[in-house]
Amino acid sequence: MNLMKRSPKLLALSASVLLVYPANPRNAVQAQAAAHSSATDVTETTQAKIARAISAGPADVANSARIIDTNADGKIVVLREGNNGFTCMPGNPKAVGDPPMCSDGAAMQWGADFKAHKAKPTNTQPGIVYMLAGATQRSDSDPYDMTSGPIPIGPHWMIMWPFDPKTTGLPTTHKPTGAYIMWAGSPYAHLHVMGRP
Repeated sequence: MNLMKRSPKLLALSASVLLVYPANPRNAVQAQAAAHSSATDVTETTQAKIARAISAGPADVANSARIIDTNADGKIVVLREGNNGFTCMPGNPKAVGDPPMCSDGAAMQWGADFKAHKAKPTNTQPGIVYMLAGATQRSDSDPYDMTSGPIPIGPHWMIMWPFDPKTTGLPTTHKPTGAYIMWAGSPYAHLHVMGRP
């Protein structure tokens, strides 16, 4: 990746993040992929799923990433192997909170812990998630809100680490540009950066 030319700030924030892999990334992939499934549309082609998954990340990340999905039985299906430590998923465009995304190993662990409702994430280093195709979510403050109406979110990326708005000085409410702390006050607070890196 040519991060130095793209964004010196991104390099400063995540240079060590991009090479991080959890001790057992397959377990994290399985746990997170179960919730990110396009299996609801069995007529969709593999190529369409791969294209949607790739749309989530910068080209220099997504083009070499592993692409996975889950089938109707909830089992992981590898749509394409990768070699850069990132995993991209097509998500389900018909479901709120299931966008296409590309995540590194630490972020996959963070997502698996979140899905398992663990008391706090267990990744030991920051993770990075790209959602450059946009997303929908239900809340900027409640990680487990399942009843609020969908909120459309433009292209963004996140650093999955316990950011504290009191020490960072960043806001805790959604912004169309810039950065804010999402789910502040919870163990799953993280840095949400609007736009493309």
